[in-house]
Amino acid sequence: MKKIKIISLVTLLGIGLTSCEKYLDVNFDPSFPQVSQGFALLPPMLGQMSRAETFDGRFTGQYCQYWLAAAAGNVWDRHGYAAGSDNGGEMWRSLYWSIGKNVDLVIEDAASKQQWDYMGVAKAIRAWAWQSTTDANGELILKQAWEPNRYVFDYDSQEDVYKEVVRLSNEALSDLGHTDGGVSAASLGRGDLVYKGDRTKWIKFVNAILARNANHLTNKKGSYNPDAVIKFVDASFSSNADNFYIPHNGVSTTDANFWGPLRNNMNSYRQSNYLVSLFDGTIFPNAIDPRMAAMLTASDDKVFRGVNVNTGDPNNVAGRTNRVANFWGQSQPTATTPATGKSIFDNATAHPLITYWEMQFVKAEAAFIKGDKAMALDAYTKGINAHLDWVFSLISATDATARATFNTERAAYLKSSAVAQTAAALTLSDIMTQKYLSMFVHGHMESWVDMRRYKYSSDVFKGFTAPTGTTLFPDNNGKLAYRLRPRFNSEYVWNQAALNKIGALDADYHTKEIWFVQP
Repeated sequence: MKKIKIISLVTLLGIGLTSCEKYLDVNFDPSFPQVSQGFALLPPMLGQMSRAETFDGRFTGQYCQYWLAAAAGNVWDRHGYAAGSDNGGEMWRSLYWSIGKNVDLVIEDAASKQQWDYMGVAKAIRAWAWQSTTDANGELILKQAWEPNRYVFDYDSQEDVYKEVVRLSNEALSDLGHTDGGVSAASLGRGDLVYKGDRTKWIKFVNAILARNANHLTNKKGSYNPDAVIKFVDASFSSNADNFYIPHNGVSTTDANFWGPLRNNMNSYRQSNYLVSLFDGTIFPNAIDPRMAAMLTASDDKVFRGVNVNTGDPNNVAGRTNRVANFWGQSQPTATTPATGKSIFDNATAHPLITYWEMQFVKAEAAFIKGDKAMALDAYTKGINAHLDWVFSLISATDATARATFNTERAAYLKSSAVAQTAAALTLSDIMTQKYLSMFVHGHMESWVDMRRYKYSSDVFKGFTAPTGTTLFPDNNGKLAYRLRPRFNSEYVWNQAALNKIGALDADYHTKEIWFVQP
């Protein structure tokens, strides 16, 4: 049996689109299908989910201060945007184009064959795409999306998109729950690179989407329902074995992890000083986080350093011992990337789209808001340990010293000031700060949701300092970023009349608070 491979840059537009890219090692070319079949369409759609998050994540990761530019004055460090560019438009592109109508092709093929599992998976992917894109952009084209013979498309409210996510998710759960035939693990497994045809895990994934959807409404006091959030979480992932991992072969630029050195997407970025200060005992006195050495690299003088907003690394000069390292283990970064990276920054590391540890932190937050601090502490502790387990799993099995050091530091860390020890001592800030740490790299989009929900508050995210004054991008008028702008090449080029209706032609549109932030 030949091995199915993802190549991240391949997309399908449906019947009749030609392409010279090969993304499956099988005996026909699904990018030029005579008949659109679910098992052929599904792998590149899954690949696009990773591409969407990672491409835009470079910039939202800067808003969240996971990383910042090595050079001073970067517009994204300053909560700005790149005018006239599609940077920050990949979620948009994936929703409407590279995933886009392929969902309908899978559904049509599945309906003709009564393959309810494929139909449920396709709806789950679209529900995720609607949720993730509206969380980044706010208003979207919903009702008129993919309408033929139309060149101008009107925008719908984020509230409407949230409702559509719930509707689609419920349909997906119904389809995936079929017990009267029309489902086959072997058949679904032909195209399902994530769960290998296991419908029970897809059902958990859909409940994770619903948990995000419900928990993002914490500022909507009349509609936020912590019990519903907890119910969705409990129906979602049970352990790290349920995590939604998008795999990478890691042998070339076409099938490697976005964050790895082969793709060379992160050499102009450095770990932030804020992130390092959470890891190194600065914010949590005497608490050395084992994830620091496992995921980051120290300077040549053995000190872990990061960069600050808008300043870059003033010591980014070859040979300086206090130069900030890059993410691939190079304390002296060069234009030539190393053959391998480390942790999630390695070439073949799978991309975690939604995880068990995220769901536990969601449950902890909901339980805390509800007033059940015992439940909140339990979920919080499980979230921390699940992420520590995952980071440990990425340390090479042959590096006995690193693994032993991690376990020693872990034991001390779990008893330190960084981790709440009792339900009475637990605070919302404890939960959200540990969630922030656990979402480093892969979870930048969700962390940006959290940052915006809590208005970038240092009372919630311990030690966080948002840019202010002249440090901010000039167009911001003193405000922080609360949304990505619609994709330039589809919206600002072709759809300006509709953009004008929602204020998206304003220079500071990206600072307009998104619906879920508002009371």
